[in-house]
Amino acid sequence: MSWHVGDEELRAYARGELAAPLLWSTDTHLAACAQCRATLARESDPVALDAGWERLDAELDAPRRGLLEGTLVRFGVSDHTSRLLTATPILRRSWFLAVLSVLVMTVVMVRTADNPALFLALAPLLPLAGVALSFGRALDPTYEMAMVAPMHGFRLLMIRTVAVLTASLALNGLTTLALPGYGLLALAWLLPALALTATGLALTARLGAVVAPALTCSIWVGILLYAQSRPHDALAPFTTPGQIVAAVVALVAALALYRSRDRFDIRPMAGFQEGGAM
Repeated sequence: MSWHVGDEELRAYARGELAAPLLWSTDTHLAACAQCRATLARESDPVALDAGWERLDAELDAPRRGLLEGTLVRFGVSDHTSRLLTATPILRRSWFLAVLSVLVMTVVMVRTADNPALFLALAPLLPLAGVALSFGRALDPTYEMAMVAPMHGFRLLMIRTVAVLTASLALNGLTTLALPGYGLLALAWLLPALALTATGLALTARLGAVVAPALTCSIWVGILLYAQSRPHDALAPFTTPGQIVAAVVALVAALALYRSRDRFDIRPMAGFQEGGAM
């Protein structure tokens, strides 16, 4: 080295009072000059220096926030909550692309056959599937983190569910725009989607995260097959009486889910995430 940082500058650097651009050149110099680092160590408070290195290590080791996570934090969401939320499996690009592909193919088939029944039958199942895939050791990259998160298990369930519903309903809603010829009928999937999701969650508290959504899906398929067997009632689940029934089911299931909220506490939660009964 042909030059070294002066003692006064090193003392100012140690106190955090050195201004740019001298601060930048000092940083660069210290990275390559053992002599100046030794002088800095003598001029600095050892406790403060160790604390500074610890903060630097923690900052370097901290995972970088993504765009969504950073936005949530800026709006006041806690670090651990935003991380658990953005790590929801269905918020990954692969899920979005898969769901979008299914919806696009369904819309193409609907427009070809001039019959909205396929889209109306499929759309309510997507939020239910998304919720089911948001829990479990195999699919959740933050499974262990969720198990020790400082929050009630029911709150974690609701956070993930809101994320799933927001993503799934948004995709379904955008796809509905491709079916303008059916008017309000193209939106008739919304209440069944809420009813199926609420029912699946309510049953999850007792049957587990595998059996509950599978049973709910089977019931929905059974209803559709029964309606298809009656030519005049093929779209019965999407008529006004069917919508009223779906709204009532959603409300009853939501109340049942709230009454069973304690079953989703952290320790029991580990059991139902493996698909076992509570």
